[in-house]
Amino acid sequence: MDKSQITKRVNDHRAYFASGKTRDLSFRIDKLRSLRKAIVENEQAIFDALKADLNKPSFEAYGGDLAIVVNEIEYAMKYLSCWSKPKKVRTPFAYFPSRSYTLAEPYGVTLIVGPWNFPVQLMLVPLVGAIAAGNCALLKPSIAALRISHLLTKIIGSIFDPSFVSIVEGAAETAQLLLEERFDHIFFTGGPSVGRLVMTAAAKHLTPITLELGGKNPCIVDADTHLDYTARRIAWGKFFNAGQSCVAVDYLLVQKRVKQMLIDKMVHCIYRFYGSDPLQSPDFCRIIDDAHFTRLAGLLGNGTIVTGGRTERASRYIAPTIIDGILGHEPIMQEEIFGPLLPVIEYDDLSQAISFVNNRPKPLALYFFSRNKSLQNRVLRETAAGGGCINDTVIHETTSLPFGGAGPSGFGKYHGKASFDTFSHERSIMKSGFLLDIPLRYPPYKDHLKWLRKFF
Repeated sequence: MDKSQITKRVNDHRAYFASGKTRDLSFRIDKLRSLRKAIVENEQAIFDALKADLNKPSFEAYGGDLAIVVNEIEYAMKYLSCWSKPKKVRTPFAYFPSRSYTLAEPYGVTLIVGPWNFPVQLMLVPLVGAIAAGNCALLKPSIAALRISHLLTKIIGSIFDPSFVSIVEGAAETAQLLLEERFDHIFFTGGPSVGRLVMTAAAKHLTPITLELGGKNPCIVDADTHLDYTARRIAWGKFFNAGQSCVAVDYLLVQKRVKQMLIDKMVHCIYRFYGSDPLQSPDFCRIIDDAHFTRLAGLLGNGTIVTGGRTERASRYIAPTIIDGILGHEPIMQEEIFGPLLPVIEYDDLSQAISFVNNRPKPLALYFFSRNKSLQNRVLRETAAGGGCINDTVIHETTSLPFGGAGPSGFGKYHGKASFDTFSHERSIMKSGFLLDIPLRYPPYKDHLKWLRKFF
């Protein structure tokens, strides 16, 4: 699409929003129901597209994409009426008989820019929030996952009026043209570098934005833990989708007394998950494109490879890899990995691990494994992150918990009610009656101050 076509599309959305149709709760619920029906009916087509783009197994396609979207839709439909009701707020007695409340009203026309790694979930979960809040939405998927992008365009086009919800496909030039338009809210999921460009573009129109970015997510392992469960949960959370997840474990900080035992158990988990040759496994994904493959392959020179390290450019395969002997200054520790490479760093005292984390930008997720509740509370108290898990990895992102980053890993939350709130403007109203009009606030103010202190 060229600039004039994009401008027309945005104007069509504005006209549709101005009609007032999206403010009706029954309209919103009906559209959410239509979206759910389309996803369920196209399940196999979605599985096939994700397999073609990422070699994603059906289990991961369902658990990491479809199920999350369907659950979000059902949750929103169940609670939308409650979320939309005016919320009472305390009013000072001095303003009697006034009352205060807030109204959740839609922003208007929203732009949702999604990534390629979980292209269904990370495009449609924000859309659920946008529709639930009463907005029109224009979606821009990543062309890196081209087959699912085409399929989503077909699905969305078949169920929604294009002036209500539409998709614009295209490369970076298309995204730039979209960002030149004025939207009422922008929701972006992707990397920090592009996030800065989105924020800069939004600033020209003073458009509110939500940025869901990434970061180097630490996983701290205490000596007092269930090593078998710990190894299995870390290996699964790291190598799910071949590590191409914004909440994947990026590096391990392991108490040195249990480091070797944990590594040995994770090696065994990899064997059990993917067999002796993960290249042949139907359950292990591939790297999305050649550029990411080259970047990841270049990081294999860091530390000592304990297991994995094999690559095959033709199929963009990089084996699940554990790397020991990492100190913290290597190139692999300077950027988000976003792939199946797991660096391991040992520590003596928990203070060292906490200091290591705090000397780096706030991550999107932080994971801590320990039976010790006092240490669990200490880690939560002394670190900062967008979210995370105690004694598990990744799964917090699949629930209705508010999800989002902190600092460089993003800002703004979504999932569950947080999605509705993100795409709503909270409008504050004070409503006064004519039963009486207390003269306390009007001049002359002689002797009024002592009464104001009592009532305000």
